[in-house]
Amino acid sequence: MPIHKTKKVVAIGGGHGLGRMLAALKDFGSNATGIVATTDNGGSTGRIRQCQGGIAWGDTRNCINQLITEPNISSMMFEYRFRGAGELNGHNLGNLMLTALDNLSIRPLDAIHLICDMLKVEVNIVPMSEHPADLTALSKSGKWVRGETNVDDMSEPLQRLYVEPEVPATGEGIDAILSADCIILGPGSFLTSIMPPLLLPDIGKAIAQNTHAKLVFVDNLDNEFGPAGMMSLEERLKWCQRACDGRQVDVLLGENFSAGLDENYQCVEVNLASPNHEWRHDRKKLQQEIEKIILQ
Repeated sequence: MPIHKTKKVVAIGGGHGLGRMLAALKDFGSNATGIVATTDNGGSTGRIRQCQGGIAWGDTRNCINQLITEPNISSMMFEYRFRGAGELNGHNLGNLMLTALDNLSIRPLDAIHLICDMLKVEVNIVPMSEHPADLTALSKSGKWVRGETNVDDMSEPLQRLYVEPEVPATGEGIDAILSADCIILGPGSFLTSIMPPLLLPDIGKAIAQNTHAKLVFVDNLDNEFGPAGMMSLEERLKWCQRACDGRQVDVLLGENFSAGLDENYQCVEVNLASPNHEWRHDRKKLQQEIEKIILQ
């Protein structure tokens, strides 16, 4: 029986990176789950949160966009971004649709299901939490900042990162982690995409509890800016381990790793870049390498 029918995969992150990974896992259908960060406070998402409240929908919308297999009028509507003068300028219709469903007292996860059914997206998309929260960071010099965009703009290294208030993780996400054969962290912005879900205690504990699953860290193809770009790979792995109740990453997937890494890691070094954009992962290459790791 094909691997897509017998194995379950969970990918954790946000934005473009998680969308790319989920597109690579598309053949797994409902056996693949993406747990999406919900702390964004920039762009259209940030403006909606300021006036309407709720969770950040932008990363979820981005993931759904990358999983659309049959472009049609519905998908064109979901991806439509308003241009011109006035309040609507820059807003994405998909964000507004998800916000409207949320305002109609439809559970955020049910709103995602409605949109995914409409767009024929089979991969499970689960927000890390259904309760609004923001990132708060403490720099090594003792400076506090609040908000994802402010964290990205910091010009010095961080000593700690928090999700505030401490919100519960979505139960369906926890269940997916506990039943997964493979759990993938990344690629994507380390501090503002990968770390927010891991900072929810229930998610970190679930990853630690599922010792059967292979825990895979997918490295970015290009260096990040801001405080994440000041962190070595070893530091990022330690942050993941701390958030996951001491559970160490099993497999590192990337193009080039330093020789000084702990020998306990299995390093898979392979070309993963898209032919058109060297900084973007190629979906097919990601799919092949993840499937090899699961089958090992």
